[in-house]
Amino acid sequence: MEHEDGGTARSDATALLLRRLHAAGLTDVVAVEHAAGGQAAVAGLARRADGTSVFVKGFVESPSDDAFAAEAEGLDALRTLGGAATPRVVLVAADLLVLEPLRPRPADAAFWERCAHVLARLHTTTTHSRFGWHRDNWLGRRRQVNTWHDDGFEFFAQHRLLRWLDEPRVAAALDTGDRAALEHLCARLPELLPVRPACLVHGDLWAGNVMATADGTPALIDPAVSYTWADVDLAHVWTTAPPPEADRFFPLYAELTGLDDGWRERMPILQLRQHLAVVAQFDDDWGAADALRATLAPFRRRA
Repeated sequence: MEHEDGGTARSDATALLLRRLHAAGLTDVVAVEHAAGGQAAVAGLARRADGTSVFVKGFVESPSDDAFAAEAEGLDALRTLGGAATPRVVLVAADLLVLEPLRPRPADAAFWERCAHVLARLHTTTTHSRFGWHRDNWLGRRRQVNTWHDDGFEFFAQHRLLRWLDEPRVAAALDTGDRAALEHLCARLPELLPVRPACLVHGDLWAGNVMATADGTPALIDPAVSYTWADVDLAHVWTTAPPPEADRFFPLYAELTGLDDGWRERMPILQLRQHLAVVAQFDDDWGAADALRATLAPFRRRA
């Protein structure tokens, strides 16, 4: 049974989504059922008068008028450039994104093997000469800066790591030594990570953003796309408690992409970006601050 405050919050969220759907012209939506999953937005399954349904998401307080337009563009890029299945966009507005509904992913190893093929194709067929994207987009409720760079190390340091230091929750979570350690790590990135080309990445690829189409094909949702290192996606899957049936995903992806044997050792460094983003946006960071400090510990300068 839900706590009363949780039930009230869900009721308020679904009522908000219903009002926005009607205001956007989808007046045949008769009800919205709460959908669990994402942390940054409220979401629901909207039932239409003809018996069909669409998935709808919105922010209670939208971070920007272009957040959902950027997300819709990211879905299109993953599909048209990288060959990945994504939900069809039904409607995009400043305060609302409406998509075709997907199914929960099946809990079997064969599905995750198909995911390995999807991600390998995305990363190996979309290499790019520069790092960035033609516009900024959003990671949760925070802007993701995608200014073009020729140097992947500089791009990752400036726009994926150091940019979080001024966020109030990050400033509160890290002490002076932690901040200096992050800056030290950024200066040493060319020693710590191999030179790798940029490719199109999903940008927020934890297991919760992998779903399935009606025929069981892996489908990707909630992207924060850019051209950067493929390891950014791999690190996110690797370090966010993938299910046991995903065990075969990693060696198969490595085989398909020719990944070197040292990839596991660099995953914590690549995942610093996501830990910083989580700390910046949520009061409950699910252990991200502790993981962040543990990764930075070897880079703290001795007095």
